[in-house]
Amino acid sequence: MQPSPSSQNESWAIRFAQFVDRFGTLRISILFVILTLIFTIAGSYFIRLYMTGEVHVEDFASAIMLTLLSAPWVLYFFSELVRQLEISRHNLKDVVAQLESLREEDVLLNRELQNNIRQLNIEIEERRKAQEDREKVFAELEQEIYEKSEKEQHALRLSSLLRSIIDASPDLIYFRNEEGRFAGCNTVAEQMTGKTEAELMGLTPHEVYDEDLANQVVASDHEVLENNVGITDELWLRFADGSKRYYEMRKVPFFDKEGNRLGLLAFGRDITERKHSQVALEKASRDKTAFIATISHELRTPLNGIVGLSRMLRDTKLTDEQYAWVSTIYASAITLGNIFNDIIDIDKLGRDKLELALKTVSLKDFFSELSSIIQLLVADKNLNFQTQMIEPLPDFVEADGTRLRQVLWNLLFNAVKFTQQGSVSFSLSAEAPKNGICNVVFKVADTGVGIPEEELPKIFAMYYQVKHPDHQSATGTGIGLAICKKMVELMDGDIKVTSEVGKGTCFTVELPLAISTRPAQLAELKITGLKILLVEDIELNVIVAKALLEKLGQTVEVAMTGRQALDMARANHYDLVLLDIQLPDMNGFEVVSRMHEEELVVGTPVVALTANVIKTRQEYLDQGMDDVISKPIKKSRVVEVFNQLFCDASELPCLPETSTPAKSESVLDLDMLQMLVDTIGAEMLSTSVNVFNQSIPQYMEILLTNLSAKDKDEVCAQAHKIKGAAGSVGLSRVQKIANQIQQGDHPAWWQNVYDWVEELQDTLKLDIQSLNNWLSDQTIDD
Repeated sequence: MQPSPSSQNESWAIRFAQFVDRFGTLRISILFVILTLIFTIAGSYFIRLYMTGEVHVEDFASAIMLTLLSAPWVLYFFSELVRQLEISRHNLKDVVAQLESLREEDVLLNRELQNNIRQLNIEIEERRKAQEDREKVFAELEQEIYEKSEKEQHALRLSSLLRSIIDASPDLIYFRNEEGRFAGCNTVAEQMTGKTEAELMGLTPHEVYDEDLANQVVASDHEVLENNVGITDELWLRFADGSKRYYEMRKVPFFDKEGNRLGLLAFGRDITERKHSQVALEKASRDKTAFIATISHELRTPLNGIVGLSRMLRDTKLTDEQYAWVSTIYASAITLGNIFNDIIDIDKLGRDKLELALKTVSLKDFFSELSSIIQLLVADKNLNFQTQMIEPLPDFVEADGTRLRQVLWNLLFNAVKFTQQGSVSFSLSAEAPKNGICNVVFKVADTGVGIPEEELPKIFAMYYQVKHPDHQSATGTGIGLAICKKMVELMDGDIKVTSEVGKGTCFTVELPLAISTRPAQLAELKITGLKILLVEDIELNVIVAKALLEKLGQTVEVAMTGRQALDMARANHYDLVLLDIQLPDMNGFEVVSRMHEEELVVGTPVVALTANVIKTRQEYLDQGMDDVISKPIKKSRVVEVFNQLFCDASELPCLPETSTPAKSESVLDLDMLQMLVDTIGAEMLSTSVNVFNQSIPQYMEILLTNLSAKDKDEVCAQAHKIKGAAGSVGLSRVQKIANQIQQGDHPAWWQNVYDWVEELQDTLKLDIQSLNNWLSDQTIDD
């Protein structure tokens, strides 16, 4: 690239200035003067020569003088100028250098500025993005705040709704913290405690409940917190108004979202009505038991006559036809008696009251006796009856002969019933004894209709009956086999069945029976000439029992009532008292109690005669009896009891004292009512009765609730209150019943209180109406 003219001029001038500066101003000035003189002289010469053609010396002198005068000054000025210019150039150079340095610095600064600008642009962009992000975050935060606010509002609404639901809930709900103090509750809890939620906060159960309930609540709370698990229990809670309610309480530990336990939550469901229903069901069960006992007694009374008289009639001289008829009557009565046993055993099974009474039994005699009865039924249907006792057999075993007879009778009776032609077989065998236990096997087989294979697993179910399209006449209740299985299981045995339709059925009963080590019961009566007092109010039963006992060589005197029996016992000494339990004037337990009190039966056994097989033998012994004989009376049982009592000495148990039932009273206390009318007036008495009518439902509700809670003291206290209220308005019968209920020391209070309360409820309805009618009559008279 060529330098510009200015650059060349600047180069020349600069070189000249450098030259002047190098050689010095003086030298250059002298040189310049010399050159100027030379130029002046030469110029003057040529000019003169050209103008005049002549050259004179004076022409040169003036030029020289003028040059010498002006040249130094011009030279000096020029030199100074050059020097100053050089200085300026140097200064300018320095300035240029500085400017260059500044320019370089400016370039650097410019670069740095550009970098800064770029960085700033980046930062601005980042800040813009950050601002956008912030704006986005702010928008999201605002949205989050809005959503959170909405959620809080929603949560607040849900909380209010939940609180409303909790307060509206009929369940009891409360929360207690780790220290066992109340931290919250619902309205029901407030009603129960009589305190508001604010008043309950911070209180312990001991500061809210009575001591017994507080201890129970604290114990369950401790179990929840100790084991960190929920529990469910049931308890009676007393409300602030004095009422009691039965609650099913569910308690669970309560945790926050981090898993830290905060305390426990309790939820209580009011199940008072369920409890009342349970109590009513228990009472219904007792009523059913009483009904079965009553109907059994009523049915066994005529049955006793049929069995006893037919058995004695068989021992008289009869034609073959008459003997067959009597035998049929006898077998039918035995069958009916076993049906009664089945019905009663159903009730006992339902109440877990079925028990075994082990006695020494002769297997061979037992088998022969049962076979002889079944022979009567088989002969009536013209069937072949085969029996087989497979030796060796133990002579005596420990067994409940009555229950075992009932099981085998059911099987044999079914075999006869479901066999129209062919045979029924009955066999007995036993395995070799091991450790005093012998496995005895009874088999009952028939050639009857048979049971389908698919029905076999079901036949031992209660009320299940196999359908026999070709044998509709053979029907039943479906309870016999179910009871058989239960009884066999109670004896630790097993019952099995095999069958083939159209060919027959075989039942096998296996029982592990202990070989008897006790003396065998005597088959024949070894005591005669006893003077016996028979206490029985049913004429037919008297005839049968008296005939049987006299035939056994005993002397019998009869009393038809309890009082007559006591009078006869006071006047005479008897070797034995046979005492019916249900008598027209008093029950047998009261009679035996009076006999013991008056020492009328010292050394004289008292044996109960009863058709009520609901009770166990031990219950009769506990009531002062020495033994019990069930109706219909069997000769074998009489022989067994008589031999036990008179051949083996035994102590007579002590008799607990019993009370006499209260006499019935009139409905209204008319004397007191009339006195009240005369004293305070019929209107005031009517007002009192209205108050009674308004109060008695609550009194009865509290009484029933405490009865369901089995709180005897509270029941008696409430009955006392009802008694007082009834007495104040002249309800004498209600007062007397309430008085019975309040007598908590009655020896059979729990056995009777439910009936008394039911009687009280029924009596209240009737007697209040009678009282209102009486008051209406008084108003009309006025």
